[in-house]
Amino acid sequence: MPDSSASATPLLAVAGITKRFPGVLALDSVDFTARAGRVHALVGENGAGKSTLLKIVAGAERPDAGTLAVDGKPVSFAAPRDALRLGLTVIYQELSLVPALGADANIFLGMEPARHGLLDRRTATARAADALRALGADFDPATPARDLSVAEQQLVELARALARDARLIALDEPTAALSHLETERLFTQIHRLCDRGIGVVFVSHRLEEVRRIADEITVLRDGRRVFHGPAAAVDDAALIRHMVGRDIEYARVPPTIPAPGPALLEARGLTRRRAFTDVSLVLRRGEIVGLAGLVGAGRTEVARCIAGADPLDAGSMTLSGAPYRPASPREAIGRRVVYLPEDRKNLGLVLGLSVRENVTLPTLQRFASWGVVHGERERTAAAREVAAVELRPPEIERETGTLSGGNQQKVVLAKWLLADADVLLFDEPTRGVDIATKTELHRVIRSLADAGKAVLVISSELPEILALADRIVVMREGTISGELTAAEATAERVLALALPASHAA
Repeated sequence: MPDSSASATPLLAVAGITKRFPGVLALDSVDFTARAGRVHALVGENGAGKSTLLKIVAGAERPDAGTLAVDGKPVSFAAPRDALRLGLTVIYQELSLVPALGADANIFLGMEPARHGLLDRRTATARAADALRALGADFDPATPARDLSVAEQQLVELARALARDARLIALDEPTAALSHLETERLFTQIHRLCDRGIGVVFVSHRLEEVRRIADEITVLRDGRRVFHGPAAAVDDAALIRHMVGRDIEYARVPPTIPAPGPALLEARGLTRRRAFTDVSLVLRRGEIVGLAGLVGAGRTEVARCIAGADPLDAGSMTLSGAPYRPASPREAIGRRVVYLPEDRKNLGLVLGLSVRENVTLPTLQRFASWGVVHGERERTAAAREVAAVELRPPEIERETGTLSGGNQQKVVLAKWLLADADVLLFDEPTRGVDIATKTELHRVIRSLADAGKAVLVISSELPEILALADRIVVMREGTISGELTAAEATAERVLALALPASHAA
């Protein structure tokens, strides 16, 4: 990457930024710089202030104190368009594409080229193709966004930034939903951006990736900057100490029971066309099974079929020895099989409802008589499960959409603890979650298995699979490629089973 001396004027300089929300000091006199052609990583726990800082840089929030400068000149943003005009773009974890529109239309949305007052679609498609080609994309620019993979959608977002002459691009958790190979391709694109003199802000909880891609790192904790320095000068342990103010051991969580119990759910020859073929697995009481593999291997699709969200084309299942083939999630929940989806915001929660309402929603009939909900019983039950997952603060009447990602995941978990499910299917349970919250969630997941539940965990993070699973089933391109016990499993062996044959060597 092009070097930029410390004395050169930063592309962006944030000084003494403070931002308050009701009852919360989100940012407390934070300094941050971004330089042309370099990657500056921003890390910290959930609630540390990262998202608030990005929103201020993007013009979506206004600071209560402090200054922003671009090329050494003070700036003030009244709206996001002001930041865009100066070349500052933020690409959030939840991508902002219009699903029904093509990649080309998404790239130029709001800035469509026109000729004689009419949309010039030919020019838009040609310019979109040029921007995508510069990023190594090989798909048709007219492809609807909904038909693109997450990695391809990210390329569309990057192409949109390039089409708008972006000088600084901030990426919020860009690798959270990507496979290893897709992450490597994204890193190649980041290097290309830097070679063009574009500055990059990289926000991630994956510390190994942060140290690989970043030139410098800033750590936020409780709204304050607690560390800033070269990426090469700090290791993961030191970063964790800066992030949480204490050492956190991210190691295997051992079971407290001597051996798994009897088979609870058995699946034989499960097949869903264009998703997975001939998948067989067994979930036992007291055991955590890890389902590993690259994104697109079919892991989520298998879990959705077990949970009744999608139909099977072939295969059979038994639950406690009885035939099991749910026609809907409601039927699966009735049989005490629940699915915790990767997309917690859209599929796992009703963000406009309170924590209490989300936690009791699937079991509300327990607290009702003649159509009337007994509020005190409902509140007591919700508070009990919220305490069990260590939601902080444990405010059950708070709107769920105002919580951090980690706390939202805890609400999803509390909901199914209250349902007292026997089989729990976790899909990327700690996606976008900080290390401290991840450790807490791991503890709760292990406690479920120790209580005699059967637990399946899907994760794209090998350290998480290795830390949690008693047995690891690996999928590759829609089929099961192997199975390992916890004692046999290493990151290298799991990855070798997950990678296509042409890449495994």
